[in-house]
Amino acid sequence: MNELGRHLADGITALKIPFTSEQHERLLAFLRLIQKWSRVYNLTAIRDLRTGVDLHLLDSLTVWPYLRGGRVLDIGTGAGLPGIPLAIMSDDRHFVLLDSNAKKTRFVQQAVIELGLSNVEVVTTRVENYRPERAFDTVLARAYANLAEILAATRRMLAPRGVILAQKGQLPEEEVQTLKDCTVETRMLNIPGLDVERHLIEIAIG
Repeated sequence: MNELGRHLADGITALKIPFTSEQHERLLAFLRLIQKWSRVYNLTAIRDLRTGVDLHLLDSLTVWPYLRGGRVLDIGTGAGLPGIPLAIMSDDRHFVLLDSNAKKTRFVQQAVIELGLSNVEVVTTRVENYRPERAFDTVLARAYANLAEILAATRRMLAPRGVILAQKGQLPEEEVQTLKDCTVETRMLNIPGLDVERHLIEIAIG
């Protein structure tokens, strides 16, 4: 295993997430795909693979312990973050990765094919226009919008006892205070080895 692979393995271990060598290789392959396609598809400003392990892969995986149920929706998925890393680590869950940017969803669809992810569906539309056939147990939103907008756009798609998981940097206390008719929990997230501020806002209806 090379240095990049060890760095990723150490990070996943620190997050206390069980993983196989196949999952480890798929995560690295996904990172290389992002790097390869970034110039054409403007996916990310991050060019260094080690930084990509930290800020793309491990940052996405910090949410893994809080996923609920078997159906997960990732709104504003962009380059497939956090959806693809979480799908790689969750074979038993079905993920829908949604974004209105067709350029980015073309990349995500290509990544799904190349990585052989049978548990991922890619949808190109605006979240307010999306009408899923079945509700979701978890809705993910990473750097997507303010919390009230996320709740307004997605609460109709939540299954009973479903949860919205919104990833933020600093704790958005004013945004939290605007949320009505729901239960909110805030958690600090730690990316192994990085001193950066990350919070998870967990929103449940009913």
